[in-house]
Amino acid sequence: MITIDIDKKLLGSMGEMPLHVGISIENKSFVALSGQSGSGKTTLLRILAGLERAKGKIVVDDEIWLDEKTFLPPQKRGIGFVFQDYALFPNMSVLENLLFVKKDLTLAKHLLEMTELESLQERKPMTLSGGQKQRVSLCRAMMNRPKLLLMDEPLSALDPLMRNKLQHEILMLHKEFGTTTVMVSHDPSEIYRLSNRVIVLAQGKVVSDGDAKSVLLKTQGSQKFSFEGELLDIIKVDVIFIAIIAIGQQLVEVVLDASEAEVLHVGQSVRVSTKAFSPVISAKK
Repeated sequence: MITIDIDKKLLGSMGEMPLHVGISIENKSFVALSGQSGSGKTTLLRILAGLERAKGKIVVDDEIWLDEKTFLPPQKRGIGFVFQDYALFPNMSVLENLLFVKKDLTLAKHLLEMTELESLQERKPMTLSGGQKQRVSLCRAMMNRPKLLLMDEPLSALDPLMRNKLQHEILMLHKEFGTTTVMVSHDPSEIYRLSNRVIVLAQGKVVSDGDAKSVLLKTQGSQKFSFEGELLDIIKVDVIFIAIIAIGQQLVEVVLDASEAEVLHVGQSVRVSTKAFSPVISAKK
């Protein structure tokens, strides 16, 4: 069990912001941290890692990591950290990057086999793709068999196909090693696939906490649902108009009537909503 009760003053876009988080995390669980940029997610991750100080208390399996008298350094916390930028040693091979953490060739070979990297073990990081580098980073983080694996949007720079592949590998490693995992992510599909608990932060406070479905699913049954996106174009086709809208990494087309087309403008943020399979588009307020 991980018990967290911390306070820290942050400087956000709206000025000084207090980060206050009081939660407990079950062992072997997979927790996703979500929320808008600047809400305190990465700072919380860094506090857990021992990379930043804070007031309060962190206790992991009866071991005090942080309190008024104690500040356990990162190397003594039994953690693995996967960054966005891979943070690999460029002058070392894939295998050497893993063995630098711990001289356990059997474990290193096992991790490389699990992530389909065994044929690349002698390669240097600069010769690898982004997805391959992130797999090496993930394997390196697991070399100490960490109690706690921390990941800060590890897949954000990858294409959708590679993201899906690495999501599977992250979940596979999480289950095999029985590691407690905390991951920062903005991707609803990623959160849904990987986590069994979602904690949403806003302005330094926990505003939602539950399973992915209850936290992220905004509709049930036939209720209206909506997506936000950017209006890229309005095309007239005979007597109707077609709106081209970017939603996430996809483009969608929505049919408009003349009155709707008149009040919408290219470049505008819009909301696409539907009820009973009848799409409606409206300007985002």
